[in-house]
Amino acid sequence: MRATGSIVRKIIYIYILGVGLFHLYTSVFGSFEAYLQRSLHLSMVFPMAFILFPMRAAEKDSPNVPWYDWLLAIASMAPGLYIVLNYEAITFRIVQVDDVTIAQQVLGLALIFFLLEATRRVVGLPLAIIVGFFAGYMWFGNFMPGVMKGLPFTFAEVIEEIYLTDEGVFSIPLGVSATFVMVFLIFGGFLEKSGVGQYFMDFAQAFTGTSPGGPAKISVVSSALFGSISGAAVANVYGTGTFTIPLMKRIGYPAYFAGAVESVASTGGQIMPPIMGAGAFIMASFLGVPFSDIIIAAIVPAILYYGAVLLMVHLGALKNNLRGLSEEDLPSKKRVLLQSYKLLPIVALVYMLLSGFSPMLAAAIGILGAWLVSLPDPEHRMGPIRILDAIVAGSKNVPVVAIACAAAGIVVGSVSLTGFGFKFVGLVFSLAQGIPFIALVLIALVSLILGMGLPTTSAYILGAALGVPALAKLGFDPLAAHMFVFYFAIVSNITPPVALAAYAASSLAQSDPTQTAVQALKLGILAFMVPFAFCYDLGLLSNADWIGNGFALIGGIGALFAMAFAMLGFIRTTIPVWQRVIFAAFAVLCLWPLALVKIIGVAAVVAGGLIWGRKISGDKTVSA
Repeated sequence: MRATGSIVRKIIYIYILGVGLFHLYTSVFGSFEAYLQRSLHLSMVFPMAFILFPMRAAEKDSPNVPWYDWLLAIASMAPGLYIVLNYEAITFRIVQVDDVTIAQQVLGLALIFFLLEATRRVVGLPLAIIVGFFAGYMWFGNFMPGVMKGLPFTFAEVIEEIYLTDEGVFSIPLGVSATFVMVFLIFGGFLEKSGVGQYFMDFAQAFTGTSPGGPAKISVVSSALFGSISGAAVANVYGTGTFTIPLMKRIGYPAYFAGAVESVASTGGQIMPPIMGAGAFIMASFLGVPFSDIIIAAIVPAILYYGAVLLMVHLGALKNNLRGLSEEDLPSKKRVLLQSYKLLPIVALVYMLLSGFSPMLAAAIGILGAWLVSLPDPEHRMGPIRILDAIVAGSKNVPVVAIACAAAGIVVGSVSLTGFGFKFVGLVFSLAQGIPFIALVLIALVSLILGMGLPTTSAYILGAALGVPALAKLGFDPLAAHMFVFYFAIVSNITPPVALAAYAASSLAQSDPTQTAVQALKLGILAFMVPFAFCYDLGLLSNADWIGNGFALIGGIGALFAMAFAMLGFIRTTIPVWQRVIFAAFAVLCLWPLALVKIIGVAAVVAGGLIWGRKISGDKTVSA
C-alpha cells in the first residue's frame, strides 16, 4: 500500500471508517437488495483501491497522491452512483429485450476500465489479463477459430451482462464480499486490537513451546488459530513468521525447514474453521447451503492437515535431537488459562454459525464479544479510539477481496454467457476419456496453475466456474467438487515453482526459496492426497453416517502417520528409502474408499511403525 502523508492519511481514515460503519449497519439491521448492496460496496471500495494502491511501484513510498489517482477515485464511483439513482428502472428492465442506452454503455465500459486498472494495482497483472481476455471473449469470441469460436454478441449485450445484471461484475462473489467478508474483516480487526490475536500466540507458546521442536509447534498451532481468522496465507506468514522462524532457527532447525513449516502452517489457515477466508463464504453461496455446512465439512480435513504437519515437525525434532524452549522463556500456562475468557468471541461465533444464525449477525456478535473481553485487560482495553481503529484496520483490507471478487465475476459471467464452460467440460471429458480420476487430476492441475498467479479467492472462483461442472457431470458430490477445487487453489501457495507463501517465509528465514518450497511441499503432502480421497469417500467431509465418518477419520489418521514416516524417513530411527515408499503406499490404502481396505492400511501402518521403528540397537534409539 501507499505510504500517504498525514493529511491524506486522516482523510482516508475517516473515509474507511465510514465504509466500515456502513457495512456494520447492514450486517446488523439487514442488507439492501443484492444488486444495490453490491453496487454500493464496489463504489465505496474503488476510491480505496486508487488511493491506497499506486499506479506504479516506484510511487509506493511517496506521501503524495497524484492528481490522476484522485480523479480515478472520484470517477470510479460514477457507474455505481448511476445504479443507485436509477435502481428501480434497472431492476424492472427485461434483459435482452429492453435497449441498453448510450449512457449505460459508456458507464459499463468505464466500469470495465476502472475494474481492470484496480485489479492490476490491487491483485496483480495476471488476474487483470485473464479478466480482460474473458471480457473481450464475449465480444470477439465469434471471430476466433476452431473450438474457441464463441457465440455472436453485440457490444450492448456484453455491457448488459457485465453491468446491468447480477451475473457479471455484481454476481455472487461480489455479493459475498459486500456482506460476509466485510464484516468478518472488521471482526478480525477487533480480534487484533482486543488482544485475542496475541492470546493465540501465548496459548501456542505455553502449551507447545517446551516439547521437542517447540518453536515449530508454536508456529503450527499459532498459525492454525490466527490463520483461521485471517484467511490469507502470505499475510499469516508475515504475521506469525516474524516471531516463530527465528525461534526455530535458534534451536537448530535449518533455515529452509523453518521457512517451510511456517508457510505450510500459514497456508492451512484458509482451510481451518471457523472462517477459512472469503472463498469458503463464496462456496456456501455457490452451493446454496448454510455456511455451517462448509465449516462441518472442513473440520476433519483440517485436523488431518495440521496433525500431519505437527507430527512431521515432532519427528524432525527427534531425528535431529532438537529440544524445546525453557519454561522461563514462555508465557505461564496458569496465566494463559486464566485468560481463556478471550476465546469467548470465537466460541460465540462458532455457536451462532452452527445454530443457524446468519454469518453477518454471528460476526457482529463476535465483534461485541471481542470488545467485552478486552475490558478486563488494561493493555488491550478498547475505548472509543481503539474501537474506531479496529473498524478501520479491518475495513482497510477489503479492496484485495472486493476487487478480486468483482473481477472474477466478469469471468463467471463470460463462462455462462458464451458457453465457454461447456467447451471446457468437453475438453476435460475428451482428455480424461471418461475416467473420473484423470478428470480430477486435470482439474487439480488447472486449480494449481490458477492459484500460482492469483489470490486464493480468485483462483477458487475461476476453478469452480470451469472445473466443478465437469466433476458434477462425472457424478461427484457438489460439495466435494467445490472443496476439491478450493483445496488445490490454496495449496498452490506451497507448490513450486510459484509458491508464494513459501517464498514469503524464505525471505524471513533467509533461506533458498526453491529449497524452502520443496520442503513445504513435503510437509503439506497430505493436502494433495485428501481432496482425491474425499471425492470418493464423503465420510472425510462429515457427509456420511457416523460409521462412514468414523472409518474415514481412522483411515485419515493412519494416512497421517504413514505420510509423516515416508516424508521424514524417521520413526524412532532413520528408515531406508524402500520402507518410506512402502509407508506411502500404506497411506493410499488408508484413504481408500472401501472400509476393509482402510482397516488393512491402518493395521499395516501400525505394524510397520512398531517393527521398523525398533530395528536399531538400544543405545541409539531415540525416545518418542
